[in-house]
Amino acid sequence: MPRSNRPRRPISGKPGQGKAGPGRAPGKPGRHDGGEVPELDLERARSGFTRRESAPDGEWMVRPMTAKRAEKAYICPGCSTAVLPGIAHLVVWQDDHLFGPAAGLAERRHWHTNCWTSRSYRHR
Repeated sequence: MPRSNRPRRPISGKPGQGKAGPGRAPGKPGRHDGGEVPELDLERARSGFTRRESAPDGEWMVRPMTAKRAEKAYICPGCSTAVLPGIAHLVVWQDDHLFGPAAGLAERRHWHTNCWTSRSYRHR
């Protein structure tokens, strides 16, 4: 018998127990319940995820910052020039900081992407 594209009827007349089953919360959007789907924040999706990088000078957490989200001016530690608002760059902090990850996060710095990729490990 061919499958039907219609959602199943609720079991014993209880709402919220359609095709998803009893473990599904009522009112949550799903495949066939016709609920509202939240709008996707494309800028947040494009900005990338925090990644971990290993280098001779330690473990680093690196987060890309898109040009649209860059709202303030910072000084790049690699070239000592300004990272201006509207310029895509990287936010970097040390993951294996001596005083813990919270101290490393508090000492995060904004780097030009090229300065970060071409940095020298000898002087750190």
